[in-house]
Amino acid sequence: MTALKLGVAGVGVMGRNHARVAADMREFDLTSVFDPDGVTADGVAAAYEATAYTDLDAFAASGIDAAVVATPNRFHADTAVALLERGIHVLVEKPIAPTVEEAQRIIDAARANNRVLMIGHVERFNPAVETVKRAIADDEIISIQITRVGPFPPRMGEVGVVIDLAVHDIDIIRHLTGAEMSDVQSLLGHTHASREDSALLQFRMDNGVIAHITTNWVTPYKTRTLQVATKSRFVVADLITRQVTEYFGQQPDGSYSTRMLNSWPNEPLKKELEAFATAIASGQTPAVTGEDGLRNLEVALRCLAE
Repeated sequence: MTALKLGVAGVGVMGRNHARVAADMREFDLTSVFDPDGVTADGVAAAYEATAYTDLDAFAASGIDAAVVATPNRFHADTAVALLERGIHVLVEKPIAPTVEEAQRIIDAARANNRVLMIGHVERFNPAVETVKRAIADDEIISIQITRVGPFPPRMGEVGVVIDLAVHDIDIIRHLTGAEMSDVQSLLGHTHASREDSALLQFRMDNGVIAHITTNWVTPYKTRTLQVATKSRFVVADLITRQVTEYFGQQPDGSYSTRMLNSWPNEPLKKELEAFATAIASGQTPAVTGEDGLRNLEVALRCLAE
């Protein structure tokens, strides 16, 4: 496969990570970097022998085949639509957009221009999540519980924990169950911030599975755990260490057998970018579609409106 000429729009924390990973991939030739801050754009471009742009139109006209949009969320729609209308395939970092209307604009632009649109829900590609999905594939899920907590990130300026953190887990729950949230209940806390910095979210899926997300920016250490209860087993995954443990074969005395499940040490962001490249090359539906991004956003906004 000929390497796709790739640009990264917005090279803050996440955009820099995309640039770092893509620069080492055979699927991509990182040629262009866009950021309104010239010093930032120049610095990242120089690190990867790319060309820096501070003007979006010039970036879109730079000859790139594909682009990652990692700008602040409020710029996602305008940036993605401008690129899609130039015939450029686009991966938009999560969440897809601030509003349902802007998300739909992006989806419509991708469809009108017959371009690949993928949403960067990187936890889909966490090896531990993939291991859990394989482990429960032939079983009936009863419940899912996810804990995603940690200290306040200084980089955060526009959104609260529901949009920044819980949207990851909304996507994981939809991914594992193959179902949509029919009932949503939320409790939000505003401890130190103008936006919610803690949230307890509960869901009932349209296939009967119940799910719970605990998330905050008030815990002094990071925890990322996924627990899935099925009819015959209980699977626990640490999404940071990627250790996955399966409890099975409950005995009359209440004890279980346990085993560790293999979780390959892949970098999730690389797997995500590989999936983006594959969708472009094959014409297949991307792993995380624009509609997936829209559904995740809709649920997150419902949580904020409760």
